[in-house]
Amino acid sequence: MSACCTPGHAPAPTLTLAPPPPAPTASRPARQLLTLPGGSFLMGTDDPEGFPADAEGPIREVAVEPFRIAATAVTNAQFAAFATATGYTTEAERFGFSFTFGAFLADEVAAVSAPVAAVPWWRAVEGADWRHPEGPGSQVTDRRNHPVVHVSWHDAQAYCAWSGTRLPTEAEWEYAARGGLEQRRYPWGDELMPDGRYLCNIWRGEFPVVNSGADGYVSTAPVTSFRPNGFGLYNTVGNVWEWCADWFTPGEETSRAMRGGSYLCHDSYCNRYRVAARSSNTPDSSTGNIGFRVAAAPA
Repeated sequence: MSACCTPGHAPAPTLTLAPPPPAPTASRPARQLLTLPGGSFLMGTDDPEGFPADAEGPIREVAVEPFRIAATAVTNAQFAAFATATGYTTEAERFGFSFTFGAFLADEVAAVSAPVAAVPWWRAVEGADWRHPEGPGSQVTDRRNHPVVHVSWHDAQAYCAWSGTRLPTEAEWEYAARGGLEQRRYPWGDELMPDGRYLCNIWRGEFPVVNSGADGYVSTAPVTSFRPNGFGLYNTVGNVWEWCADWFTPGEETSRAMRGGSYLCHDSYCNRYRVAARSSNTPDSSTGNIGFRVAAAPA
């Protein structure tokens, strides 16, 4: 389902662009991470709304060691500090294109951007990257507190190497995303909109033609939008997919796991804005709805 949720490069691209990560620096975003106690929890789901083909189940008891994790996804401002300090060039910049939701594009950009086969709402946009999320003419100066997007798994690894952090494992991510609740569908419980309240940034309307923006956003939202979960993490479902450290399928080193869903998720085709939901993409791929948050060992 990765092409549906997030289109990507072929599993074995002919062009390998993973540069060595930059040397660590004195900058240490790890100092701002939340400390979680770890322990055993019930991971996965047998929810009828789930996707068994994604290996969301079976429910199993998993133990995680104490660790630290960011309250939010990495922002444009944070990634800009990294890029400025290191001169790092993302894979989207090196490839010369990335994948963007077509409805966001200016007419002149859409006219020259090829739709993705089978999911034509996605376009391969020349010049789309983290600084230019909708391609030439777009910018992030007014989105400094939004999650950085158009970053590959390799790009996330490079940021981690610079910042003294790492990507969370899937088990750590799900433990943190649940916020202390056991086997609930969302970080706040089982109802998507308790008392009619909007608690996450997903597609509201008829996908892919009408998004009402009723939750306040049609694209990315600032990383501290909506209320945090019981552990203090924001937007662990909706907003942007988040890279994890693991391969999606153990023993098959082709795609890396992603968690959390995004602002493009809708129950008509991609009900993956649940804490147990999974997706994947090749580690050199990037789109306008993939970001990441960082983790670290205990201080």
